[in-house]
Amino acid sequence: MSIQKYDHKIYAGVLGKILGVYLGRPVEGWSYEKIRENFGQIHYYVHDKVGVPLIVADDDISGTFAFFRAIADHGFQAYTTAKEFGDTWLNYIIENKTILWWGGLGRSTEHTAYLNLKNGIDAPRSGSIAVNGKVLAEQIGAQIFIDAIAMACPKDPETAVELVRNAASVSHDGIAVEAACHLAALEAMAFEEKRIDVLLDRAAGYIKDQELLDMVADVRDICGRETDWRKVRAYLDPKYGYEVYPGCCHMVPNHAMVIAAFILGGDDFQKSISIAASAAWDTDCNAGNVGALNGIRLGIEGINAGADFRGPVADLMYVVTSDGGSVVTDAVLETKKIVEAAAKMRGEQISLSRSRYTFEYPGAVQGFLPCGFDHGAAADVRIYNRNEISGENGLCIDCSHVAKGVTANVSTQTFIDFSKLAANFSTVASPTLYSSQTVYTTAYKETGGEAFLRPYILYYDIDDQVQVIYGELWKLCETPQVFSWVVPDTGGMSIFKLGYQIQSENRFDGRIVLKEIDWTGAPADFSQRGMLMNSIWNTNPLWLAGFASSAAQFAADFKRTYCVSHAEENGVVTIGSREWKDYSVESSIYYSLHQEGGLVLRSTGHRRFYAAVLRDFQKAQIVVERDGKRTVLGEIEYPYEEEKGYRMKFTAKGSVLCLDINGKRVLEVEDDTYVCGGGGFLISKGTMTCDSFIVES
Repeated sequence: MSIQKYDHKIYAGVLGKILGVYLGRPVEGWSYEKIRENFGQIHYYVHDKVGVPLIVADDDISGTFAFFRAIADHGFQAYTTAKEFGDTWLNYIIENKTILWWGGLGRSTEHTAYLNLKNGIDAPRSGSIAVNGKVLAEQIGAQIFIDAIAMACPKDPETAVELVRNAASVSHDGIAVEAACHLAALEAMAFEEKRIDVLLDRAAGYIKDQELLDMVADVRDICGRETDWRKVRAYLDPKYGYEVYPGCCHMVPNHAMVIAAFILGGDDFQKSISIAASAAWDTDCNAGNVGALNGIRLGIEGINAGADFRGPVADLMYVVTSDGGSVVTDAVLETKKIVEAAAKMRGEQISLSRSRYTFEYPGAVQGFLPCGFDHGAAADVRIYNRNEISGENGLCIDCSHVAKGVTANVSTQTFIDFSKLAANFSTVASPTLYSSQTVYTTAYKETGGEAFLRPYILYYDIDDQVQVIYGELWKLCETPQVFSWVVPDTGGMSIFKLGYQIQSENRFDGRIVLKEIDWTGAPADFSQRGMLMNSIWNTNPLWLAGFASSAAQFAADFKRTYCVSHAEENGVVTIGSREWKDYSVESSIYYSLHQEGGLVLRSTGHRRFYAAVLRDFQKAQIVVERDGKRTVLGEIEYPYEEEKGYRMKFTAKGSVLCLDINGKRVLEVEDDTYVCGGGGFLISKGTMTCDSFIVES
């Protein structure tokens, strides 16, 4: 049976995960009493009441969808190993910045596991009781990162449990790993089985730990006798609460609450995540796990049956990793990755649209919302998917009172909107859209009179202020047309929104449909040139924020464009995305104390890339880095001097990699390890300053 039978349920599982996290995140760390005093029960989003954004960078989301990439990165094998999951951690995590709670060695389970991996202790030993002790190894984190893996195994709990056991053992052991496997089995079976009791009965067969079996049985018993979740919690707290189990955030209390919310929520999606978010303990983790499980089990219809959780979120999510171009994403794009992995693990051939915006799942809007930028007088706008009223996909924009001087405007994020950013977790990202790229838009007018559409971008200027550039007007007709727009030059400044403005000379009350939007390849000409710092007190302006840096210091320079410094090996700084394939990067580099330094191409994480470097003041190399293994593809003697500029240009075209220095070709090699990814800088054990950064396709 084709995996595409399950794609809508996978999409619902992805939605359920992020909606649950967004519901529980604002009260994470709050006591049960404080939640009850302030909100009673949390039935709907409360972010605005506590002064935080709705869409946030959260470890539950980033870890879930980043660590899942191990399956694709290691060839879509059905039994990706624990070591391969550990290598994936090292590739996508930026130390002390992304994904994890960086609470310290011996305090944060995941931080401790990361340090083990970094120091050469491979998974599963990195997360084992033998290395880290029982208390640390049995905290909650194992179960909060596994939902995407389980979604890639519909109706196949055996594979889901095996993969999750390997993934969870990177950082955890004992009952924590068993709980993660329990959830994996429930989620994999929920694609076909809706009955809660049947799911729990069958999932028990995948638990090896008697303590966990007894706890789940106890939760089922009290939930069978008591329907009031507060009374159930009052029963669970003295037996399984934080005061009973040691550590910062033990698995047992939280898994108990996940199972209780699952049972007591019944077939009411809203009720289930409401209980999980209102019961304290780890609210975003628990509501996220329950949301994913019930998203799969109840489907999109179940999510839609209660309050409108989807509208304000609009599918948007951040998966914060070293692969900056994949950070700003949405539920549709992440669903496609899971569907592809599920198919390839089963040896199934499927056809998936590669365009960025296809709006192909029920109700999907892929981040599009009414635009908050001041475009002047604004008409009323309603946004929804055409598949909600017909059998066709497309973003519907219903407009009222568009007329001369009154426009309708919608936009979606292509980078971080820094006006709506939470400080709790570091949000490292690169834009998905750049100057000189061509945006292709398929659009038409379904109802109403004469109407025009024009694209626009919002970007941050050199003073960190928001600016807008509009494109040309396109006259719409009743049949779909493909329009193209070359994104104008922003001087290397980051574009954070792509939008569309609807205009009319006369009153327009009607419907515009955006059927598909896409851009591909590297920019034809994107650059940041010269000394761009405009204040010595601001070494990290927003124009620099488009780079994802695992180098300890990456800052605007007082004399040149950038300063890049790292005391250890492999300080990597990248910009761009996996859509970048054949292109070159160029910069004038000045070397201070260092081991090696140069340019990076086709980076898909900071331990998977090509680099062209000058090393030890005596040689030039082209190398390939893969999960900690360095291979020199080509090398020549090349004496060079301290603080003298060297114009380096590193080019990839197909399998051919070329390095030019000061206009002269010095190395050319062939390798097919990587075909796509972002570009940037590499520095090891020292410092270099770099004048300009130029990307050309």
